[in-house]
Amino acid sequence: EYRQNECIVRYSGEMDSLNTAMRDPTLFRIIEGSHPKLGNKYALWPTYDFAAPIEDSLDGVTHAFRTKEYELRNELYFAILSDLDLHKPKLIEFSRLEFEGIPVSKRKITPLIEKGIIQRWDDPRLPTLMGLKRRGIQPEAIRKFVLSLSITLSETKPSMEVLESFNRKILDPQSMRLFFVRDPVELHIDKLDLDFVEIKNHPTLEMGKRTVQVEKIIYISNDDALKLKVGESVRLMELCNIEIMNIDDVPDEKGATIRVIAAKNIGNKVSHSVQKIQWVSKKDSMDYKVLKPMPLYKGDTYNENNLEIDKGLSESLVSKLQIGTIIQFVRYGFCKIDDVSSAVFTHR
Repeated sequence: EYRQNECIVRYSGEMDSLNTAMRDPTLFRIIEGSHPKLGNKYALWPTYDFAAPIEDSLDGVTHAFRTKEYELRNELYFAILSDLDLHKPKLIEFSRLEFEGIPVSKRKITPLIEKGIIQRWDDPRLPTLMGLKRRGIQPEAIRKFVLSLSITLSETKPSMEVLESFNRKILDPQSMRLFFVRDPVELHIDKLDLDFVEIKNHPTLEMGKRTVQVEKIIYISNDDALKLKVGESVRLMELCNIEIMNIDDVPDEKGATIRVIAAKNIGNKVSHSVQKIQWVSKKDSMDYKVLKPMPLYKGDTYNENNLEIDKGLSESLVSKLQIGTIIQFVRYGFCKIDDVSSAVFTHR
């Protein structure tokens, strides 16, 4: 009786073969431990080299696709089938698909999950089908992306932007537009005599309108606020044109400095030469955050900053949308609603 690591069963190959895979490779080995389904019933287990060709043949596989690292093992694959007088499937090799900075192999992903760095297989930072789904990538986009690459032995590391471009074409005509402002800055509008405004849910398609309650205090994103100058005119999208009258940096309740902007309504005439920015109403907004997946690796080094969180305000309507709905935050990007107060960033 043998114990684990004391004995193996080898294939009788040729030790002087130019193909190292044919130099008496291991076919069976002893593994002590409980099998998830069979318990301790067996102790002798086949290797992949032995099991794969037999399973493929008995299952009636006609064409077996394998990544190209198995090329040297093809000779052994067919030798085993010949010795057992079994049907031989056709083998087709292809290179492994990898994204820049995003691991696709379980060998790299599993340790991240086991260590608690990544919580689940549907984490939007992962290129798993579950992860891509949670991120808002559509099945048809994945299909078109894969077909565009074709089956090749060449090493390819396509950019995620290629997949995103296919996905964008699918999402654009079906995604509702809403406003979100990151790091909100308060803006007071003089001479704004409106209680509500109707905004189209899509700029070109018939997707209905929504009613947004407004008052003289609204919020814009800090990115836009930093660019504004006194005397400058800008358009608040779907609301009105304003002229910046004053910009103050004042302390808040906690002593931190915040920016407050004063402006006045100067009409509603649309001009292509005026900068257009999104906004949310103080009266009709809610706290919201967007999770932005970033590359897990920079080269071979784990990227500690692989998840950014943008905090801000969104239209309150977003809380009434079904979880899983994909929307477009104007001038920000497509997002998939993850829960009542947060979304996952899909792409721009």
